[in-house]
Amino acid sequence: MPKRKKRRRNKQRIENLTESILNILRKNHSQTFNYKQLASKLGVDDSSSRNQIIKKLKQLQTKGTIEEIERGKFRITPSVNYYTGVMDLTSRGEGYVVVEDLDDDIFIKNKSLNKALNGDVVEVYVFKRRKGGKLEGEVSKVLQRKRTEFVGTIQISEKFAFVETTGYNMYTDIFVPKSKILKAENGDKVLVKIEGWEAHSESPVGSVIKVLGKPGDHQTEIHAILAQYGLPYEFPPEVEKFANSLDTSIQAEEIKKRRDMRDTLTFTIDPKDAKDFDDALSFEILENGNYEIGIHIADVSHYVKPGTVLDDEAYERATSVYLVDRVVPMLPEILSNNACSLRPNEEKYTFSAIFEMNSQAEVVKKWFGRTVTYSDARFAYEEAQYIIENQGSDTYEIPSDISLTAMKYQVDPAIAKAVLELDRLAKILRKKRMRNGAISFDKVEVKFKLDENNEPEGVYFKESKDANKLIEEFMLLANRSVAEFIGKQKEKKTFVYRVHDEPDDEKIAQLENIVKRFGYKINTRDRQSTAASLNKLLEDVQGKKEQNLVDTLAIRSMSKAVYTTNNIGHYGLAFDYYTHFTSPIRRYPDVMVHRLLQLYLDRKPSAKEDLYEEKCGHSSNMEYLAASAERDSIKYMQVKYMMDHQDQDFLGVISGVTEWGIYVEIISNKCEGMVRLQDLRDDHYSFDRDEFAVIGNKTKNVYQLGDEVYVKVKNADLVKKHLDFTMLGHRKDYKEEA
Repeated sequence: MPKRKKRRRNKQRIENLTESILNILRKNHSQTFNYKQLASKLGVDDSSSRNQIIKKLKQLQTKGTIEEIERGKFRITPSVNYYTGVMDLTSRGEGYVVVEDLDDDIFIKNKSLNKALNGDVVEVYVFKRRKGGKLEGEVSKVLQRKRTEFVGTIQISEKFAFVETTGYNMYTDIFVPKSKILKAENGDKVLVKIEGWEAHSESPVGSVIKVLGKPGDHQTEIHAILAQYGLPYEFPPEVEKFANSLDTSIQAEEIKKRRDMRDTLTFTIDPKDAKDFDDALSFEILENGNYEIGIHIADVSHYVKPGTVLDDEAYERATSVYLVDRVVPMLPEILSNNACSLRPNEEKYTFSAIFEMNSQAEVVKKWFGRTVTYSDARFAYEEAQYIIENQGSDTYEIPSDISLTAMKYQVDPAIAKAVLELDRLAKILRKKRMRNGAISFDKVEVKFKLDENNEPEGVYFKESKDANKLIEEFMLLANRSVAEFIGKQKEKKTFVYRVHDEPDDEKIAQLENIVKRFGYKINTRDRQSTAASLNKLLEDVQGKKEQNLVDTLAIRSMSKAVYTTNNIGHYGLAFDYYTHFTSPIRRYPDVMVHRLLQLYLDRKPSAKEDLYEEKCGHSSNMEYLAASAERDSIKYMQVKYMMDHQDQDFLGVISGVTEWGIYVEIISNKCEGMVRLQDLRDDHYSFDRDEFAVIGNKTKNVYQLGDEVYVKVKNADLVKKHLDFTMLGHRKDYKEEA
């Protein structure tokens, strides 16, 4: 009788074994693994699986994909395909890794992100590029998290909670154990901190570190904006205590070390609602007919000393943050609004740049150093503007409606004369600067009239008039001169410069393409002609419907100004040397500049460049975060304002066109919202990228960048800071229908 054949047992094959092994080795490319360690990583422990792993390792070694370092220990073959870069996630949950030395960004599919989040520094493995295809890869390691704290809305279930975030391009929620939700209630806005992310888990695990409040509540939303950008809204008690313990009195011994300018006519010109006064101007006519003009800056570095908790906190903040309803100061109030503020009729320690100038606004002599000053008067911009606009009067009587005291008063004739002469000199300085290729960005600033509950009652626009430009020109003169004084020394000195690179050719070409549609041209033949034609463009759009759009696009075409020890000049101002010296109450770089300037006035050796470059990088980054928070607070208030005007028709300008919608900016208040293409009921619209337009398939109706249209508020979302509009039609058609 024939023997029955034994049935062979089915061996379970490990799916995608090659890719799984390579993934482990790529993510840990500096380490070696044996077959047992790989089996453990893959979560298998039977003999069949181990044999499959051993066999696959031999195959990969034969191909040269991996190498055996010691007996039975393997690692990925070293490759030039590893890069380090910054992750830029899209709202679709895919990403691009931006690598400094590569021309192209590396595309990363969602499944290849390997727990990388937006802004993280990552190591990325790049696959072989297909012919004509884009660079593609996968994250092998997260080297540095950009952030671990996120603002979101908490959803609480019976056994656990999770936080949904907005504004970070996050592709996952954050899991929070019930024991770590503090006193949060379902639906609250919270600040959550990621504490870990298990290898096989889809979501990170975190804990709530602050309950911000109910979504839509004013304080909640403002605190959420600050928390989103990692900005504080109160000082630690130890910092307040240290600041309050400082001796802020003016001492005779200290005056002896300074140039005493208390008898020189000095005054400040600031916004009407200003509480801290960084800078003052002094004016004196010399015997030779020239003028001595002093730019006096609060001597913050006298009080804020390196190595103190006060300096550490100021450095961490790096800037004051100006939100719609409040200022989050860099320094505690005892300094920002009192000791360092150049208030009228008070003696103050100052750091000054003093110039002897002739009647043609040419600098004959300059002096830098510590001073003590006495401010004789404080003016609002409106008051100084009144003096300028009424020059030639016998007396300058400020009307009560623009007076700081809300009462009529006569200006001291000596001060009125000083304001008028400074205005004349400032106009000469400005004209010369523009002739040298400076670009005049006078973008409209949106401001809100708020009631006692911080509810917006109205919108107005901040204009830059002669009084503003007077202050601007003398601050620019001081900043430029201080930078030149250090930068032109024979022996190179470490210094903090404010630099602005030339604009990107591609962005200027895009701007040129867009403004053509409004009938404008840009001459890009060379640096001088580009600057001149940009100035002409900005001048030509003044008061036109497209002004804000063109101003915004022109600013976006520019490079970003930053702080650095490597001076490359300032393109926008047309200065070879420039720094920030004039606002140390609200900017940490100015404090660094004061310290360095004094160091070199004392003929001390140069400071360490690496240390200051790191501080410059931090200051630039914090400035960007503060500006983002300020923009978000304006958007929030615009949405809040529009919630009370949902029944009103508004005339707007199409400020952007995309494949999903039309962005419209309302002319009367600069609020921007979106008309979704799916909400255009009269036709099916297609996006035409080249024409910056959407076009109706049947009607051939066109909505194009720059068109004037009427819209109505459809939805105002305070939490997302977003407005949806309903399209009512083109201005011409809508008027005809009406």
